[in-house]
Amino acid sequence: MTERGLLLPGIGDVGIAALALMLAGMGIAMIYSAGQVEVPSVATGIWVRQLFWLGIALGAFAVALLLLAVVLVIGTGPNTRSWLSFGPMRLQPAEFAKVATILLLARTLGARQEPVTRLTQLWKPVLIVFLPFALVLLQPDLGSALIFGVILIAALYWAGVPLSKIFLLMSPGVSLLLGFDAAVWGGWFLLLVAFLYFNRPYLSESIAVVLANVAAGALTMPLWRSLAPYQQNRLVVFLEPGIDPRGAGWHLIQSKVAIGSGGWFGQGFAAGPQKRLAFLPEQHTDFVFSVVGEELGFIGVAVFLALFAAFLWRVLRVSVESEDAFGNSVVFCLFAIWFAHLIVNLGMTVGLMPITGLPLPFLSYGGSFLLFLFLGLGIVQRVAAER
Repeated sequence: MTERGLLLPGIGDVGIAALALMLAGMGIAMIYSAGQVEVPSVATGIWVRQLFWLGIALGAFAVALLLLAVVLVIGTGPNTRSWLSFGPMRLQPAEFAKVATILLLARTLGARQEPVTRLTQLWKPVLIVFLPFALVLLQPDLGSALIFGVILIAALYWAGVPLSKIFLLMSPGVSLLLGFDAAVWGGWFLLLVAFLYFNRPYLSESIAVVLANVAAGALTMPLWRSLAPYQQNRLVVFLEPGIDPRGAGWHLIQSKVAIGSGGWFGQGFAAGPQKRLAFLPEQHTDFVFSVVGEELGFIGVAVFLALFAAFLWRVLRVSVESEDAFGNSVVFCLFAIWFAHLIVNLGMTVGLMPITGLPLPFLSYGGSFLLFLFLGLGIVQRVAAER
């Protein structure tokens, strides 16, 4: 045992693995509970599939550890042993695209020697993220697409890019979100112009940022009309759930009722009435946290949040303590993804954020997402073992 936790040679931080397994076990239990309903539901019996995917994920986790250990022996690459060549690989699912994007971003930013003084120096990382972002957005999967933005921000921040440059780079996205209201967008635009005036970036850079924000604001309504009706409804009911209480607002209203009815100790495992009577939609995926709140109450929610906080803290420590620029960047990006999923999912179940469909790590049903979690965990463990 050390200050860094329990480390085993070639394996990594046992504490992180133990916390991940506890969270995954809690997820299996809550998905099982979500299927215990009075009315037949797609969630009934689906916990078996999640258990099956957990087995695959654990196998992939072991393989990831093995491959990352093998790469130290037979890996190739200039000056390092960082790559294993298996021929061309295709990563189409968004979850695996996240891993590929993180690895490529870390390699690209890690190779940069000079400090970033102009936005044009960031064209490579922006292009790396934009390609999967656009492809996922075309599916359309708005929630997963936004995660690629989180990856870019995390990677740039960890690479030491000035916060002012990150702010300017992301400003068109803010204009895109605020373009629904001319007055709100106008206030944002004046704030942006003031920021440019006081920070004095290059003139060409300032002009490009202004034009990009104007274009993004003008694209808001066309992009809105291109969204599927259910995606539009999710954003509308975020502002006013009561506007469609039997339609798009039903999810959020029932989620709040379920969480509020849990009290301190909950209704009891598998005994939540909102869930059992099928009032709570998507109780095994997007709104599994509502099941936790209803059945386990404040105490159960506190235990889950404590476990997840401990997990994230240990992952962050691995990133901070690693001396390898590539490894610590990858781990920090994984930390940012998992943290973003947690915040967005919890926020949408209590009405603080729009419903985007982002799953809750380790608890929500979803085989590919669980597989991504444990692949990422394998990478974290490899970096932890090399500290």
